[in-house]
Amino acid sequence: MAQEKSEIINFSRPNNKKKTSFRKEISIPDEVLKRISEKGKQYGIETVLPFAVDNFELAEWVGLKCRYGCSQFDTNWSCPPATPGLAKARAIISEYSLALLLIGTHKWTNFYINNNKKRSEQVRYWKGTVSLERHLFLDGYDKAFSLVSGACALCKECAYPKACRFPTEKRPTIESLSIDVIGTLKNLGIDTTVAKDPKELFKYYAVILLV
Repeated sequence: MAQEKSEIINFSRPNNKKKTSFRKEISIPDEVLKRISEKGKQYGIETVLPFAVDNFELAEWVGLKCRYGCSQFDTNWSCPPATPGLAKARAIISEYSLALLLIGTHKWTNFYINNNKKRSEQVRYWKGTVSLERHLFLDGYDKAFSLVSGACALCKECAYPKACRFPTEKRPTIESLSIDVIGTLKNLGIDTTVAKDPKELFKYYAVILLV
């Protein structure tokens, strides 16, 4: 079992890429992955999957989905235009080799209703992702950085464009960095479907850029 994990998560850094992390290996040891996975379960995160960042799919059309059709556009510090554009996102991701995909399952019968129960669940997942990022940082992964699932719900109403009330927990959403989540999942061999009914179970995804 350990050998299978090693084959997936260990790979060498290209010779022409300058090391910017104080960790020597470009991998995550099994014991660290196990510890992070157990910690994640406290926040409803069922799976933590290491993957090479060249599996990311980035595209301009993702930004269109944010700009047109999403009520969070220009209202939230975790969403565009407050977050990096495509060119900047590509530059940021190019500084990494390995990332972690966090997967959870949920069902919201009140998906289209803004209420305290829904918000508390959103905050739980958000804090869980940022908490895992911090644990990884303390383990020596100095470049660890979260891309969260869903717009920030730490406040009932975001202070944007005024200063964020929780700057230490502020993180961009995955899609806000022009990442095509479904395309990325396909590259990883993960099948996912869009819930067609609020009563259906659905998967949610977050990412931690690692090394």
